[in-house]
Amino acid sequence: MDQKWMKLAIEMAKSTMGQTSPNPAVGAVVVKDGRVIGMGAHLRAGEGHAEVNALKQADDEARGATIYVTLEPCSHFGKTPPCAELVIEKGIKRVVIGSADPNPIVAGKGIARLKQAGINVVVGVCEEEARSLNEFYFYHVATQTPFVTLKAAMTLDGKIATETGDSKWVTSPEAREDVHLDRHLHDAILVGANTVKADNPSLTTRLPNGGVSPIRIVLDTALSIGDHSTILTDGCARTWVICGKSASKEREQLITRHNQVWIIRMAEEKILLPELLKRLGEEKIHSIYVEGGAKVHGAFLDQKLVNRLVMYIAPKIVGNGRAFSVFNGAGVLKMDDAWKLSIESMHTIGPDIKVTALLQERR
Repeated sequence: MDQKWMKLAIEMAKSTMGQTSPNPAVGAVVVKDGRVIGMGAHLRAGEGHAEVNALKQADDEARGATIYVTLEPCSHFGKTPPCAELVIEKGIKRVVIGSADPNPIVAGKGIARLKQAGINVVVGVCEEEARSLNEFYFYHVATQTPFVTLKAAMTLDGKIATETGDSKWVTSPEAREDVHLDRHLHDAILVGANTVKADNPSLTTRLPNGGVSPIRIVLDTALSIGDHSTILTDGCARTWVICGKSASKEREQLITRHNQVWIIRMAEEKILLPELLKRLGEEKIHSIYVEGGAKVHGAFLDQKLVNRLVMYIAPKIVGNGRAFSVFNGAGVLKMDDAWKLSIESMHTIGPDIKVTALLQERR
């Protein structure tokens, strides 16, 4: 029975994925005498946690009930009071937790506080599913850097654009809508300056029922993008432009005159990706969706900075060896040195194929 109610809490959390960062997505269900008396999810950072919303709904009936929560209740004061204390105050007799929280501020302290108050605590129910809700959060806690998803849309012969640079559209409307869902789930979307100059993209989330647009990050060593580029002027989402330390101050002033635009100068002349990811991690960016061109993709791959690949393959063939491929990096010279992948999923979306894979270490 515990699994039944935990799965309901997991579904509650799933409904808010992509809108709670830098906090994790959490769901909670309060059950008494075999019936649900309260349900809740964490909706947005700085607002009430899942336990708070579920217990508010349960009200006085919560005394003597069981609460199912996908992630360990917090025990510290942050932007909101500690959930563990509220659970105790409401007279909950049993707490079932999907996963412990790896965040050092919480890790085990919430569980210990509940047990200290005499509450029966069960940990690890549907743990794998509960952890998968917050893959990016768990990764950031462990590494202090963002989880990197690299996405590309290509033809069956591996081309992302023709020789002339024409790339609209490689894949179907169905595949493009799926990309917007992934944008909604990530904290930031990253491209190179050439993509901005060639396509003038908006890089926002455009789903039928809305969605959260990620922070737009542009790698632009010399601040060469036009100061009237859409990502600078539309005000639809924050834009961070990354440049080298000697980039023109005049160009910086032109670019940052727009609202929600921030320049991040690196310590070196060039943009060093490992250092950039470290800096972004410090800014509480938990996940990045890389949608750059072949050079940006190649750089991330060469430096072993990709966690997951998402490839959309269209049933089309360009047939030109000079057309743009997905990766244009140093690559490898021997097939035995090629990157090894672990395929997570493969299915059709409209007429296209979506392949999701994790990268393995080279031997």
